[in-house]
Amino acid sequence: MPRKRAPDAPRVVYRTARCGLRATAGQRRRLFGLLRSAGDVWCCVLELNGWRRLRQDPPLAGYQELCRELARSGPGTFGELDTKGARSVLRRYSDAWFAAARRRKAGDTSARFPRRRRGLVPVRWYAGTFTLAGRVLRLPVARGCAPLVVRLDRDLPYPAEQVRSVTLLYEAGRLHVDVTAEVPVAAYPDGEGPVPGRVAGIDLGIIHPYAAAEPDGELLLVSGRAIRAECRQHLREAKARRRAAARRAPRPGQRGSRRWRQHRRRQQAAEARHRRRVRQAQHEAAKTVIGWAVAHRVGTLAVGDPRGVLGLAAGRRHNQRVRAWRVGHLIRALSDKAQAAGITVTLVDERGTSSTCPACARRVPKPAGRVFSCPHCGQGGHRDLVAAANIAARAGSGTIPALPGAGITHRRAGAHLPGVHPARRDPRRRPHRGPPHGPLAGTGPPRPPHKRPAGSRSPQREEPGIHHSI
Repeated sequence: MPRKRAPDAPRVVYRTARCGLRATAGQRRRLFGLLRSAGDVWCCVLELNGWRRLRQDPPLAGYQELCRELARSGPGTFGELDTKGARSVLRRYSDAWFAAARRRKAGDTSARFPRRRRGLVPVRWYAGTFTLAGRVLRLPVARGCAPLVVRLDRDLPYPAEQVRSVTLLYEAGRLHVDVTAEVPVAAYPDGEGPVPGRVAGIDLGIIHPYAAAEPDGELLLVSGRAIRAECRQHLREAKARRRAAARRAPRPGQRGSRRWRQHRRRQQAAEARHRRRVRQAQHEAAKTVIGWAVAHRVGTLAVGDPRGVLGLAAGRRHNQRVRAWRVGHLIRALSDKAQAAGITVTLVDERGTSSTCPACARRVPKPAGRVFSCPHCGQGGHRDLVAAANIAARAGSGTIPALPGAGITHRRAGAHLPGVHPARRDPRRRPHRGPPHGPLAGTGPPRPPHKRPAGSRSPQREEPGIHHSI
């Protein structure tokens, strides 16, 4: 049961930060032992419900029923895993079971109950069961076992008194700890906070993750071309790795060699690194939108929800772009940051917003490029900004002023991505010698001219002031 908050208590939100661990070989063995013991708890619940299903008995899915079965097993059954950690696994199973039941009751036949075995399962401990002092984290273990103390690889962005839970997990060859804290909602001086009646429209996209329009005509356009370049480069490198490892792949029914297993680990690490880069860039874009909304005192963000048309077939290339879009993460990142800033987020159907004139409200052919032009009234502007203005109008904001005369703020997301900044460019994207070439030529700062060896022919004379990459 969630705790009841007093009427005069400040509003809070929950935020999670992921930290790596600096652990010795012995500590890593013990941490993996906790994750394996949690996997044993998960598998025991699956076997118990499998036996009950054979006897045609109702399954055990309630959290309290599962906790009673755990108490009957006795102490020390699951190694060093303590009772609190084992109960977190039971809570995870119960939530997954009832979530699938609700989806099936709503008519979603693709929902499946949790019946797959798992070797490593995340373990969560709540406040009062662990100790966190700076970077030193002490995790609870079973009675009679030696204390388990590990060190985080970075400082937490939250004060220690706000931390409410820690979760130990394993992802892409690394051990992590997710630290969840209770953060109060931002407070503003009188007359400077967001106004609930001011509604801004947000259009989601692939090239531009966020395009925003507010009632006074101020517009924001966040470019995601660096994110798209990172996705294309990652896809190209993934295909190259698969081609290089195709000869070492084991045959069906055979176990992979040590070389093949090493390749799989590197592949998982590359996939995880790509996901972290894209996730960080999308968080930067969402933070930019929320800062812009707070500066213009926008109290409500109307976000166009495109998930209703994502299942439509639109060709092989466009389908791949849509599958890698991660629109759900864009909406979730924006909603979380808006909640912390005291801004309300509502979802609006975006169908037809890019092909409707915001001035005369007449449907026009959807432009193939990024420029919108109405043949009826002459209204024009950026296509994504036009969609944002229509989304705001659907949410009750009224008609946004003329777009061509409005002030447009341009921002770029993904400053940390390779190839965006000279200090962080990826050396794989340009050759060691000679002018840049390839699909990502010209990314990063200009290179100094290459010195040709003595005795070679001089190259053809070039126009002064034009770089090789142009």
